[in-house]
Amino acid sequence: MKIYTKTGDAGETSLFGGMRVPKDDARVRAYGDVDELNAVLGFAMALEPSTFESAMLATTQRDLFTIGAELATPDPAKMGKALARSGSAISGSDVGALEDVIDNHESKLEPLKNFILPGGTPKAAAFHVARTVCRRAERSVVTLSRTEQINPAIIHYLNRLSDLLFVLARAVNQQAGTPDVAW
Repeated sequence: MKIYTKTGDAGETSLFGGMRVPKDDARVRAYGDVDELNAVLGFAMALEPSTFESAMLATTQRDLFTIGAELATPDPAKMGKALARSGSAISGSDVGALEDVIDNHESKLEPLKNFILPGGTPKAAAFHVARTVCRRAERSVVTLSRTEQINPAIIHYLNRLSDLLFVLARAVNQQAGTPDVAW
Protein backbone atom coordinates (compact mmCIF):
# COMPACT_ATOMS: atom_id res chain seq x y z
CA MET A 1 0.00 0.00 0.00
CA LYS A 2 1.40 3.40 -0.99
CA ILE A 3 1.40 6.39 1.34
CA TYR A 4 -0.21 8.56 -1.32
CA THR A 5 -3.75 7.98 -2.53
CA LYS A 6 -4.25 11.04 -4.77
CA THR A 7 -7.79 11.37 -3.36
CA GLY A 8 -6.91 14.76 -1.90
CA ASP A 9 -5.45 16.25 -5.04
CA ALA A 10 -8.61 18.27 -5.70
CA GLY A 11 -8.49 19.95 -2.27
CA GLU A 12 -10.85 17.61 -0.43
CA THR A 13 -10.33 15.01 2.27
CA SER A 14 -12.41 12.32 3.94
CA LEU A 15 -13.64 12.49 7.50
CA PHE A 16 -13.98 9.32 9.55
CA GLY A 17 -17.09 7.70 8.13
CA GLY A 18 -16.35 8.65 4.53
CA MET A 19 -17.88 12.13 4.18
CA ARG A 20 -15.77 14.35 1.85
CA VAL A 21 -15.08 17.96 2.85
CA PRO A 22 -12.76 20.74 1.68
CA LYS A 23 -9.31 20.62 3.28
CA ASP A 24 -9.90 24.06 4.77
CA ASP A 25 -13.12 22.96 6.51
CA ALA A 26 -13.30 24.07 10.16
CA ARG A 27 -13.36 20.43 11.30
CA VAL A 28 -10.22 19.59 9.30
CA ARG A 29 -8.50 22.72 10.59
CA ALA A 30 -9.34 21.76 14.19
CA TYR A 31 -8.04 18.20 14.01
CA GLY A 32 -5.07 19.38 11.92
CA ASP A 33 -4.09 21.86 14.63
CA VAL A 34 -4.40 19.10 17.24
CA ASP A 35 -2.19 16.89 15.06
CA GLU A 36 0.40 19.69 14.82
CA LEU A 37 0.28 20.05 18.60
CA ASN A 38 0.94 16.33 18.96
CA ALA A 39 3.97 16.58 16.66
CA VAL A 40 5.39 19.58 18.52
CA LEU A 41 4.82 17.79 21.81
CA GLY A 42 6.69 14.77 20.43
CA PHE A 43 9.59 17.07 19.55
CA ALA A 44 9.60 18.52 23.08
CA MET A 45 9.57 15.01 24.53
CA ALA A 46 12.62 14.03 22.45
CA LEU A 47 14.75 16.82 23.93
CA GLU A 48 16.86 16.29 27.04
CA PRO A 49 16.03 15.42 29.69
CA SER A 50 13.96 12.90 27.73
CA THR A 51 12.69 11.26 30.92
CA PHE A 52 11.10 14.49 32.22
CA GLU A 53 7.39 13.63 32.68
CA SER A 54 7.76 11.10 29.82
CA ALA A 55 4.94 8.77 30.93
CA MET A 56 2.47 11.62 31.42
CA LEU A 57 3.44 13.19 28.09
CA ALA A 58 3.02 9.85 26.29
CA THR A 59 -0.50 9.65 27.77
CA THR A 60 -1.11 13.20 26.59
CA GLN A 61 -0.09 12.26 23.05
CA ARG A 62 -2.58 9.39 23.13
CA ASP A 63 -5.24 11.79 24.42
CA LEU A 64 -4.50 14.12 21.52
CA PHE A 65 -4.98 11.24 19.07
CA THR A 66 -8.32 10.53 20.75
CA ILE A 67 -9.27 14.21 20.39
CA GLY A 68 -8.28 14.09 16.72
CA ALA A 69 -10.46 11.02 16.21
CA GLU A 70 -13.40 12.73 17.92
CA LEU A 71 -12.98 15.85 15.81
CA ALA A 72 -12.64 13.84 12.58
CA THR A 73 -15.91 11.97 13.26
CA PRO A 74 -18.97 14.16 12.70
CA ASP A 75 -21.38 11.20 12.88
CA PRO A 76 -21.97 10.24 16.55
CA ALA A 77 -23.04 6.74 15.43
CA LYS A 78 -19.51 6.15 14.11
CA MET A 79 -17.75 7.47 17.23
CA GLY A 80 -17.32 4.04 18.83
CA LYS A 81 -15.44 2.81 15.79
CA ALA A 82 -13.27 5.93 15.71
CA LEU A 83 -12.33 5.52 19.37
CA ALA A 84 -11.65 1.78 19.22
CA ARG A 85 -7.96 2.33 20.08
CA SER A 86 -8.47 4.61 23.06
CA GLY A 87 -11.62 3.01 24.38
CA SER A 88 -13.38 6.23 25.33
CA ALA A 89 -13.86 9.88 24.54
CA ILE A 90 -12.00 12.64 26.37
CA SER A 91 -13.71 13.37 29.68
CA GLY A 92 -13.48 15.42 32.83
CA SER A 93 -11.22 12.81 34.42
CA ASP A 94 -8.64 13.43 31.66
CA VAL A 95 -8.81 17.15 32.43
CA GLY A 96 -8.45 16.36 36.13
CA ALA A 97 -5.31 14.33 35.45
CA LEU A 98 -3.73 17.38 33.81
CA GLU A 99 -4.74 19.54 36.76
CA ASP A 100 -3.06 17.11 39.16
CA VAL A 101 0.24 17.42 37.28
CA ILE A 102 -0.08 21.21 37.16
CA ASP A 103 -0.74 21.37 40.92
CA ASN A 104 2.20 19.08 41.67
CA HIS A 105 4.67 21.20 39.69
CA GLU A 106 3.24 24.56 40.74
CA SER A 107 3.70 23.66 44.41
CA LYS A 108 7.47 23.50 43.75
CA LEU A 109 7.78 26.65 41.62
CA GLU A 110 8.28 30.22 42.74
CA PRO A 111 4.99 32.11 42.41
CA LEU A 112 4.91 34.35 39.34
CA LYS A 113 4.95 38.09 40.00
CA ASN A 114 5.05 39.12 36.34
CA PHE A 115 4.96 37.72 32.82
CA ILE A 116 7.93 35.65 31.67
CA LEU A 117 9.52 35.41 28.26
CA PRO A 118 9.36 32.03 26.55
CA GLY A 119 12.72 30.27 26.45
CA GLY A 120 15.37 28.87 28.70
CA THR A 121 16.52 25.34 28.02
CA PRO A 122 15.75 23.79 24.62
CA LYS A 123 13.12 21.55 26.24
CA ALA A 124 11.46 24.52 27.97
CA ALA A 125 11.47 26.50 24.72
CA ALA A 126 9.84 23.53 22.96
CA PHE A 127 7.16 23.37 25.68
CA HIS A 128 6.47 27.08 25.08
CA VAL A 129 6.11 26.43 21.33
CA ALA A 130 3.76 23.53 22.11
CA ARG A 131 1.77 25.84 24.40
CA THR A 132 1.20 28.36 21.62
CA VAL A 133 0.22 25.62 19.15
CA CYS A 134 -2.15 24.28 21.83
CA ARG A 135 -3.79 27.71 22.13
CA ARG A 136 -4.29 27.77 18.34
CA ALA A 137 -5.80 24.28 18.40
CA GLU A 138 -8.12 25.41 21.18
CA ARG A 139 -9.23 28.42 19.11
CA SER A 140 -9.89 26.15 16.12
CA VAL A 141 -11.99 23.79 18.22
CA VAL A 142 -13.94 26.71 19.70
CA THR A 143 -14.63 27.96 16.16
CA LEU A 144 -15.82 24.49 15.15
CA SER A 145 -18.03 24.24 18.23
CA ARG A 146 -20.02 27.27 17.09
CA THR A 147 -21.41 25.34 14.12
CA GLU A 148 -20.93 21.65 14.98
CA GLN A 149 -21.66 19.51 18.02
CA ILE A 150 -18.41 18.54 19.73
CA ASN A 151 -17.49 17.03 23.08
CA PRO A 152 -17.11 20.07 25.41
CA ALA A 153 -14.41 18.24 27.39
CA ILE A 154 -12.11 18.72 24.38
CA ILE A 155 -12.09 22.50 24.90
CA HIS A 156 -11.53 22.05 28.64
CA TYR A 157 -8.69 19.60 27.95
CA LEU A 158 -6.90 21.89 25.47
CA ASN A 159 -7.31 24.88 27.78
CA ARG A 160 -5.81 22.98 30.67
CA LEU A 161 -3.07 21.43 28.50
CA SER A 162 -1.80 24.88 27.52
CA ASP A 163 -1.57 25.73 31.23
CA LEU A 164 0.29 22.48 31.85
CA LEU A 165 2.77 23.15 29.04
CA PHE A 166 3.52 26.57 30.55
CA VAL A 167 4.12 25.02 33.96
CA LEU A 168 6.27 22.23 32.47
CA ALA A 169 8.45 24.83 30.72
CA ARG A 170 9.02 26.56 34.05
CA ALA A 171 9.58 23.25 35.87
CA VAL A 172 12.15 21.92 33.41
CA ASN A 173 14.00 25.25 33.54
CA GLN A 174 13.99 25.07 37.33
CA GLN A 175 15.31 21.50 37.22
CA ALA A 176 18.16 22.69 34.96
CA GLY A 177 18.92 25.70 37.17
CA THR A 178 17.81 28.12 34.44
CA PRO A 179 15.79 31.03 35.84
CA ASP A 180 12.65 32.41 34.23
CA VAL A 181 13.27 35.68 32.37
CA ALA A 182 10.88 38.39 33.50
CA TRP A 183 9.28 40.66 30.96
